[in-house]
Amino acid sequence: MTAPAEGARSRRAGSTRRQFLLGGAVAGVGAVAAVGADLALNRPKTGPTPVSAPMNGDLTVPFFGVHQAGIDTAAQAHGVFLGLDLHGDVDRDGLTRLMRVLTDDAARLTQGRPALADSEPELALAPARLTITFGLGPGFVTCAGAGGPAWLAPLPGFGVDQLRPEFSDGDLLVQIAGDDPLTVAHATRMLLKDARRFASIRWTQHGFRRAHGTERPGTTMRNLFGQVDGTTNPQPGTEDFARVVWTEEGWLAGGTGMVLRRIRMDLDKWDRLDRSGRDASVGRTLANGAPLTGTEEFDEPDFAAKTAIGFPVIPQFAHIRRARGDGDERIFRRAYNYDERPAGTEVSESGLLFVSFQADIDRQFVPMQRRLDELDLLNEWTVPIGSAVFAIPPGCSEGGFIGETLLA
Repeated sequence: MTAPAEGARSRRAGSTRRQFLLGGAVAGVGAVAAVGADLALNRPKTGPTPVSAPMNGDLTVPFFGVHQAGIDTAAQAHGVFLGLDLHGDVDRDGLTRLMRVLTDDAARLTQGRPALADSEPELALAPARLTITFGLGPGFVTCAGAGGPAWLAPLPGFGVDQLRPEFSDGDLLVQIAGDDPLTVAHATRMLLKDARRFASIRWTQHGFRRAHGTERPGTTMRNLFGQVDGTTNPQPGTEDFARVVWTEEGWLAGGTGMVLRRIRMDLDKWDRLDRSGRDASVGRTLANGAPLTGTEEFDEPDFAAKTAIGFPVIPQFAHIRRARGDGDERIFRRAYNYDERPAGTEVSESGLLFVSFQADIDRQFVPMQRRLDELDLLNEWTVPIGSAVFAIPPGCSEGGFIGETLLA
């Protein structure tokens, strides 16, 4: 019997070792698969797979309507405010072209569709409750050759103001708000590309609130002092809201007036104030926003209440006492916080983008601000560094454009 060649034996031995190892691996995989199958066959029945809720990124806010969105819309987590200055050669026809282009792209973007010449269309597909709101400054209305409401002008000077031009005034406002910062950033870029033939950027201001889903819907926002901010707001959709916010004046009918104030908050100095002093400065407890004479946030303050030794429970200098007017001096607040790069020895460069909507700024906002200017203890820790006033035109129907009541 002839012995096998050495090479043949070596090949057989190698094959045997490889087969053994491979066979063991395959057996291991088979065992795991068998265990997995066994677990799958024995797992408890859970019924049909539940239908998942729609993702917030898919949610849209209608663009067309009697009023512009972004006013009575529940405030989103992120906001960008753009103040634009018109180029010197823009005329009334140019304003019409500008607003047609802006309206068309805003309508697309807010519904999750790319802008007409969108270079990154994929970024437009998750609108996340995006709203885009346009406001007209005094210069815009003058360029249109029309008259505006008497209040459409810079606010009167206030003693607390330290206004800076890079945060103040402007011919055209674009307010962009949404629950996703990437969506907001993309919309901002698209609209600025639309506008650059007609206007230049005067200022850009970024703001934020709590992230979507952090708090229950309807929770009053908190500013960076920790205070609830906007407790006395009228409720959107009510007759009270309509009286406070919407105007019926001329081409602005169905629109409103907007005040944007950039208020720097000295958080480093605020840190040195104790809790009782913070509560007294506002007239509310920081814990839940209740007035010092109540227990819950929405309790009506009792300004006549006295302490055991005869002092007002809500001090004369408290913010809520100074802001309270005669019943007509009411506004709808829709503010955002800002927090930017600190410098030097300070650990914060922060504040509030105070945004208010009201039918008549002279009648509703200015008297309130005068009282706050005269005696509001919060002035010790806050200073307005930017201020602008805009007329927010009504909404439009599909095929129309924002500002057509002024320009058409």
